[in-house]
Amino acid sequence: MPRILKGKRIILGVSGGIAAYKTVELVRRLVQGGAQVDVVMTRAAIDFVGPLTFQALTKRPVQVTTIGVWQGEQAGHVTLGAAADLMVVAPATADTLAKLAHGIADDAVTLTALACPAPLLVAPAMDHHMYRHPATQANLELLRSRGVIVVGPHYGPLASGMIGEGRMAEPEELVGAIRTVLGRSGSLVDRTVVVTAGPTREPLDPVRFLSNHSSGKMGYALAEVARDRGARTILISGPTCLPAPYGVTRIDVETAAEMLRAVEAATASADVLVMCAAVADYRPRVVATEKLKKRQELFALELEPAEDILAAINRPGLVKVGFAAETERLLEHATEKLERKRLNLLVVNDARKTMGAETAQVTLLRPGHQPEVLPELPKEEVAEYIWDAIEALLVRRSARDEQ
Repeated sequence: MPRILKGKRIILGVSGGIAAYKTVELVRRLVQGGAQVDVVMTRAAIDFVGPLTFQALTKRPVQVTTIGVWQGEQAGHVTLGAAADLMVVAPATADTLAKLAHGIADDAVTLTALACPAPLLVAPAMDHHMYRHPATQANLELLRSRGVIVVGPHYGPLASGMIGEGRMAEPEELVGAIRTVLGRSGSLVDRTVVVTAGPTREPLDPVRFLSNHSSGKMGYALAEVARDRGARTILISGPTCLPAPYGVTRIDVETAAEMLRAVEAATASADVLVMCAAVADYRPRVVATEKLKKRQELFALELEPAEDILAAINRPGLVKVGFAAETERLLEHATEKLERKRLNLLVVNDARKTMGAETAQVTLLRPGHQPEVLPELPKEEVAEYIWDAIEALLVRRSARDEQ
């Protein structure tokens, strides 16, 4: 799980809307990530989800009233809000948004929010006409002007049976937004990083292409961890089934040539390039303009080398990180690649075990250092270790520049 959530204190405000059922999954993900979550609810919210559900997930008491029994040195919602790293209101109904905008504190959610100095993130959820009403739009604009982060809502089916704007953001998107806010003062603030991910596709004819089994999961995890650490993150992605991570600029490409052009443009002012994409080594020399017909005889396909992106990018001051997906003599082939492409760091893995998998076992190679072998870990945890190594490179480079 991402390190950014571990030990963080998050207040989750739940107001009375049908989308409260999504908040249960949001709480589960935050707790699973290591956050301490305190849930506060409006009385209307308990008509949709009972407090016991949240208490079972958080192992913490759930607050529904503005006046209750507090233990020890606690002073009600004042101390609860003062200790938080972030407050989230999801779902945020039109009524709750109006109260937040105008400082009304007559329920557990709005009272806690008013006493909470931490950043506030809201996930609006309501009927389409309620959302589009000028009063709601004015309230949202007022909240944004005060620095409140607004995530969603989105277009889609609503509880009323209508289809329109007002659907609450999904838990995955909200977790991404929470991680982005928590990482705004992270160790990579003021850094620009470029990450490539996924496969490339080299067309053979209008309907066929040459590609590989890369899922893009490792590259997307690297982009998300960089964002968690405060970096301005650009993700250049080949075709995948993965959603764009919240807070990351994603550029979609297909071929190796398109990826090269995108990387050249993105790295012009970047600090780090992490080349995680599984870029095609070869492409068809001739692309047929019409669909190739099935033949009974042998068919020879002539290939030519595709662009070598890492070798082509050689801007002074740019930290270059490569990946070597090998199937034999891993360290031998990887060491040669590290030297030939003048990389600062190379991540080596067995392609047969890693491509498409949820976990990875990698070895980190640096010039002049012994290989660092990592155990098999979820790819998001592997990404954390890779960024630790990259940050160490950046620190040493900054120290040399200052001498």
